[in-house]
Amino acid sequence: MSYLQALVLAVIEGVTEFLPVSSTGHMIIGSSAMGIAEQEFTKLFTVCIQFGAILSVVVLYWRRFCQSFSFYLKLFVGFLPAAILGKLLGKEINALLENVVVVAASLLVGGVILLFVDHWFRKTEKDGKIVVSYPAALKIGIFQTIAMVPGVSRSAATIIGGLAQKLTRQAAAEFSFFLAVPTMLAATLYKLYQFHQYGYHLDTNKLQILLIGNLVAFITAMLAIRSFIGYLQKHGFRLFGYYRIALGLTILILYFSGFKLQLV
Repeated sequence: MSYLQALVLAVIEGVTEFLPVSSTGHMIIGSSAMGIAEQEFTKLFTVCIQFGAILSVVVLYWRRFCQSFSFYLKLFVGFLPAAILGKLLGKEINALLENVVVVAASLLVGGVILLFVDHWFRKTEKDGKIVVSYPAALKIGIFQTIAMVPGVSRSAATIIGGLAQKLTRQAAAEFSFFLAVPTMLAATLYKLYQFHQYGYHLDTNKLQILLIGNLVAFITAMLAIRSFIGYLQKHGFRLFGYYRIALGLTILILYFSGFKLQLV
């Protein structure tokens, strides 16, 4: 992986991690287009730069992370379903990452759902809650497990989960951001552990690429979060739905036309 390729993937991660468009799906597509998807370091890189993205949440919302212990307990409750399912179905989830049709279909179906989300939860936006309860945190965590299917979008799944618990758009989006912290941190640490377990090592060049990737992801994610919250409050999810549908259809058309899309 070159520094330029790392920069491209880091920007993709930072922009898409907290938007309901699937950062994993976009990085799979990006790394495939650059011909580096099969490299073990690429697989590590696309997971580890999520750490930079989640740091932007901690910086932007640092006051929330200095609140009561119950804030962390709720994040732990929300994190548990993904942690348990990820441990039980790790091999099956990794196998799905290799299927371009799964990624495209997930983008397409998720896009259709986003077209109707604003209508389904229009009352919630006016009278919704802004405080997440423990049962709500658990249910949002269950929604998060759906995002283990590549292309679904962790952000989309958890925000819709929050809306289903009668949270406002902003409250649902912010809890989705917060829940990304333990989830992505655990994924990063586990991927690093696997990388070394398989006998691979990080030399100075790879460490530099990881540091640069995390820094770029951190900066772009901060900008994306600020823009997303403002846009979501004014316009809702419809544009993201159209984007996902267009991208999913494009991938399927290319795939069934014989264009080689080589995933991880």
